[in-house]
Amino acid sequence: MELRVRLNDHQISKIFPVKPKSTAKTFSQSETPDSRYWSSFKPHSLPDLTSPVSAFAFSPIHPHSFAVAHSATVSLFSSQTLSSSRRFSCPDVVSSVCFRSDGLLLAASDLSGLVHVFDIKQRMSLRRLSSHKAPVRFVKYPCQDKLHLVSGGDDGVVKYWDVAGKTVISDLVGHKDYVRCGDCSPVDDSMFVSGSYDHTVKVWDARVDKSKWIAEINHGSPVEDVVYLPSGGMIATAGLNSVKVWDLIGGGKMVCSMESHNKTVTSLCVGRMGGDDAAENRIVSVSLDGYMKVFDYGRAKVTYSMRFPAALTSVGLSPDCSTRVIGGANGMVFAGKKKVKDAGEKKSLSLWSVRSEVDESRRRALRPSHFRYFRRGQGEKPSEGDYLVKEKKGVKLTRHDKLLKKFRHKEALVSVLEEKKPANVVAVMEELVARRKLIKCVLNMEEGELGLLLSFLQRYCTVQRYSGLLMGLTKKVLETRAEDIKGKEEFLRNLKREVNQEIKIQQSLLEIQGVIAPMLRIAGRR
Repeated sequence: MELRVRLNDHQISKIFPVKPKSTAKTFSQSETPDSRYWSSFKPHSLPDLTSPVSAFAFSPIHPHSFAVAHSATVSLFSSQTLSSSRRFSCPDVVSSVCFRSDGLLLAASDLSGLVHVFDIKQRMSLRRLSSHKAPVRFVKYPCQDKLHLVSGGDDGVVKYWDVAGKTVISDLVGHKDYVRCGDCSPVDDSMFVSGSYDHTVKVWDARVDKSKWIAEINHGSPVEDVVYLPSGGMIATAGLNSVKVWDLIGGGKMVCSMESHNKTVTSLCVGRMGGDDAAENRIVSVSLDGYMKVFDYGRAKVTYSMRFPAALTSVGLSPDCSTRVIGGANGMVFAGKKKVKDAGEKKSLSLWSVRSEVDESRRRALRPSHFRYFRRGQGEKPSEGDYLVKEKKGVKLTRHDKLLKKFRHKEALVSVLEEKKPANVVAVMEELVARRKLIKCVLNMEEGELGLLLSFLQRYCTVQRYSGLLMGLTKKVLETRAEDIKGKEEFLRNLKREVNQEIKIQQSLLEIQGVIAPMLRIAGRR
């Protein structure tokens, strides 16, 4: 009896169209603390500035407003509302900006060769410092010094200024190309660094006479940016597609290098993984390839990466790490802010968080009465009081070793000859010599197996490392298997050629020894 089901007998009463998903769901890897932190900056829109953003600077004083250098204008923005509050104009394109330690003054450099000092509250220009003979590329206030400035430009000179007197205290000459960047030490107001297109970063001390640098580091490519790390004993440099970290206290030794960008790295800054002082520090870099990379220089690893729809020229992080701004070559500013929880909100959530942690610890507790306690694998971390029993892992033997253990000597020798590894072949032969079975194996070899042995002896009998054993074995093989070797004229001809060549080499070495020995004897008398 045959049962058949005919699907065509059933008519479709109604059609329900299925709408395809707009995007495919991709596999997401487990989140890391770095990815959770840096992705928590929510994007905010800022008005397009229509010209490339050359630099950012955050005020060290709360609420940490920031200055944006674009075209011939310096715009001040509030880090809380991200709205523009005021603007300062310069004669030419602004290349760098920097706040004083009290947040009351703002210094800016431009391509006309001037350094401007602005009073933020009065909205007026206080000083115009003119001594550079080419465009000024960077200007920096020392961390706690309110009276001096450091600047550098395309004339290859780094200048240390007295702002009140509008005079240059010292001209620091040493670079052979454009000076494009610089930074001041966070622990010593007299120390600062400068980076140049001559591939070098020079460390300066304002207290040293004769305007001589105290240390020099070669980045290996034109230096685009340099920053001090918070400890004050290390710096990070950017050039081409690499970011390198250097230990100044250790004599300028390179600690690590990151080369994950595809194009020139344009700007660097240092940020913390959180607002507290105990948080870990990270180097943030941006490049013309449109990527922002976060670099953990303690582990020498890129921990986070983010793509932006434009070539990036500058980056900045607020001192409390609540605001992140990135400038593009098309005039766009990509701002991000972290949500800071109030104290009351933290208190209301603390009870529930503690309770959930207690429930989680109870649920995951393992006791000897639980079945899961005895099902733990090797990947389980032992707890306090556990006895850890380790088993010795057995050594994986090769085929010829297994045959030797079974006393199958000829098969072991043939097996290792097929592997074509001379060190292993000689080791097996030495073992067979110790067992007094090598000649017996040679006598019992068939024609094909004998051919493997003869080709090995022809190739390696004159090698110095193996000649002590193989030359004697070759003589024994020729004596014991003479009848089988008579038909192998090519082997005999090749063997004779190898032996004659080795004899000539030995004779040449003896002649050289005869020439050198008297000379060494005469030299020993002196």
